[in-house]
Amino acid sequence: MDRAIYIAMTGAREITRQQAAVAHNLANVSTHGFKQELNVFRALPVVGEGAKTRAYVLETTPRTDFASGGIQHTERALDVAVRGPGWIAVQDVAGNEAYTRMGHLQISVNGILQTTNGLNVMGDAGPLAVPPDQDILIAKDGTVSTVPVGQNLNAVAIAGRIKLVNPPEADLERSGDGLFRLRSGQPAPADANVTLISGALEASNVNPAEALVSMISLARQFETQMRVLRAAEDMDQAGDRVLSARA
Repeated sequence: MDRAIYIAMTGAREITRQQAAVAHNLANVSTHGFKQELNVFRALPVVGEGAKTRAYVLETTPRTDFASGGIQHTERALDVAVRGPGWIAVQDVAGNEAYTRMGHLQISVNGILQTTNGLNVMGDAGPLAVPPDQDILIAKDGTVSTVPVGQNLNAVAIAGRIKLVNPPEADLERSGDGLFRLRSGQPAPADANVTLISGALEASNVNPAEALVSMISLARQFETQMRVLRAAEDMDQAGDRVLSARA
C-alpha cells in the first residue's frame, strides 16, 4: 500500500512541475528565438531502514530543445536571425556575458545596439556603439556598418562586429532570465563560422499543438495519480473496518 501511495504522491508532484514547464513553453510561442524546455521523469527507490518497498518519482534536470525555429522575414534592417547553430552575445543586467537567439535589435538613446528588452549587444571589445543619425547595415558575419542618413554607400563606416559564439550545447544552461550561459561562468570565444540572416527573425521552436496535447495528457496523468491515492485511502478504510469487526 505504501508503495502505491509513494508513487502516486511523487508522480502527482512532478506532473505539476512538468505542467508548469509546458505552460511556460506555451507562453513563449511568440517569443523570437525561444527554445522550449524538456522534462523527463524517472523512478528511484527510497533507501533506508526496513523493506525496500517504496519508490518515488523524480524529475530529471530540465533540458533544452536547441532545434532551430522557423525564419520569419521582416525586411527590417535591425532584425537578424542566427543561421543554424550559434548565439548572439549580450550583456546581462549584472554586466556579464550571456547568449540569446532573439535578434530583434534597436539603438538605445545612448547609441548602443541593444535587444528590444534593453540588453546591450556585445561586440569584439564590449557593447557595440553606433554613431547617431546613421542608417544601419548588418552583414551575415555580424559586421555592423553605418551610413550617414541621406548619404550614399561611399560613406560607409564600420561600427564593429556582433560577437557570435557557438559553444557545445552540453556546456550551456538556461538561467531564470531566459538567457543562456556557460556552466563554467566564463565567456565563450567568438566563432567566425556563425552567420546571420539580415532582415529576419527566428521564431520560437515551440509547437503549440504538441504543447497543448502534452498539457491535456499531463492533466489526465494527474487525475490518474489522484485516483490511485483515493483507491489507497478506500482500501485502508476497508482494512480498518475488517480489523474493527474482528476485534
